[in-house]
Amino acid sequence: MLNVILKNNTNIIRYITVLTLLNIYNVVLAGKAPDFSLQGDDSVISLSSYKGKVIYLDFWASWCVPCRQSFPFMNEMHEKYSDAGLKIIAVNLDTEAEKAKHFLKRIPADFTVAYDAEGKVPELYKLSVVPGFYLINREGEIVYKHSGFRHSQNEKLESKIQQVLSENNSFKQSPVESTHP
Repeated sequence: MLNVILKNNTNIIRYITVLTLLNIYNVVLAGKAPDFSLQGDDSVISLSSYKGKVIYLDFWASWCVPCRQSFPFMNEMHEKYSDAGLKIIAVNLDTEAEKAKHFLKRIPADFTVAYDAEGKVPELYKLSVVPGFYLINREGEIVYKHSGFRHSQNEKLESKIQQVLSENNSFKQSPVESTHP
């Protein structure tokens, strides 16, 4: 009986430890979004130049099947909400620029694309899955992160974008919310 209690307590302690670490990770990310400057198609893209905008910061690669599916969604969000202050920046992580260019010929982007062949920006954001995106409020704080992409989540993601676009700049968001497919 004592062995069963100890075994169950050990599992509970492990579970609590994992939850605590996840909570700490999310609180750390809830601060200011790390600034970066990357080459885009026509100019250098700097996150800090979009102060006052809501940023949908996406990370993608040409070999990523869900990334192909996410581009029409991002195009739609750009069309619907750019006038309301939404800026979509999609950071390509391919080590060979030609692969990204080929992808974009087949699946065009109506939003800003930047290139990070060295993978420095995803390290700043502690990216774990491609595609992955971060929603950054007008104050430059990460308020939402999402891993993967599924069409079934489009409505929820759009609702989150609408919510952040409508927030008052002085409103302080609670620690970052995170979802995984």
